[in-house]
Amino acid sequence: MPTLFEVGCGDKTVKLTLAATLLAVLFPAIVAAQQRLPGSYPLTLTRGSRLLVAAEINGHAVEALLDSAAEATFIDSALASELRLASDATVTGQGSGGKSFDARLIRGMQLRAFGITLSDQTVATADLQDVGQRLLGRKLEMILGREIFDAARLQIDILGQRVTVLAADTAPPGVRLQLHREHGVETIPVRIEGHGPVRATFDLGNGSEVLVGRGLAAKLRLLSDGRSVRTESGGGLGGEITRQVVTLRSLEVGGSIFRDVSAAVDTQPSASDLNVGVSILKNFLITTDFSAHTVWLERRP
Repeated sequence: MPTLFEVGCGDKTVKLTLAATLLAVLFPAIVAAQQRLPGSYPLTLTRGSRLLVAAEINGHAVEALLDSAAEATFIDSALASELRLASDATVTGQGSGGKSFDARLIRGMQLRAFGITLSDQTVATADLQDVGQRLLGRKLEMILGREIFDAARLQIDILGQRVTVLAADTAPPGVRLQLHREHGVETIPVRIEGHGPVRATFDLGNGSEVLVGRGLAAKLRLLSDGRSVRTESGGGLGGEITRQVVTLRSLEVGGSIFRDVSAAVDTQPSASDLNVGVSILKNFLITTDFSAHTVWLERRP
């Protein structure tokens, strides 16, 4: 029976609420983490604030969008056909653009990135061409999800455009924040205009504004307190969507306060209270350790 899952990419996290799939993904990642070696790898920051990395699927080299809030890796359906990858299940997806689409699950895949090899992985396939054209201006073959974050301690320098695999006993610099999983994605504590702490999705796949869930936006009267409201287009898989955008007077992340922060109101029913992406996180040297439920943020000078 088809299972409904939610997917977005760009200014919405990629979500896959399939417990059996996630179990199939997580255990191999833990095993692979014991085999990886420290090293440093290039990271491309696009003009649209997307993060691209070199990766492989079954030995085939691809350029992948790095997304810490993606519960599973996605590959483009055309690439899956080219590689003759056979699926064993079909699911129905709901994109951040509001339109549903079909996706297929493929088991037994090998993923590789940052010198880390993950075997026996389950990935999903979907048509990523529209998303690629809108976000990158070219084709997108893969969205590399949280499997790679579960597998190793990663230090991510967005402006320096490097990802470094650290030894598990390395003491990272910066403010230590506890990660909590909510609706399948990792969240960090933040404060918005003095309110909080509020849980915010830690989303390196979000290359646009901070997102505010409609529930929190209503609670804080962000659309009705007299501040300026404008509209902008956004969305990922499922097509474009128009959102209302406001300016937050302050947003505190990792002990740093950001002023006059642009934030779009996310009206999706599953939206988290907040979603913090590259627009904010690029200001930090980031160290992630999903297996230890921890992230460190060191403010860049």
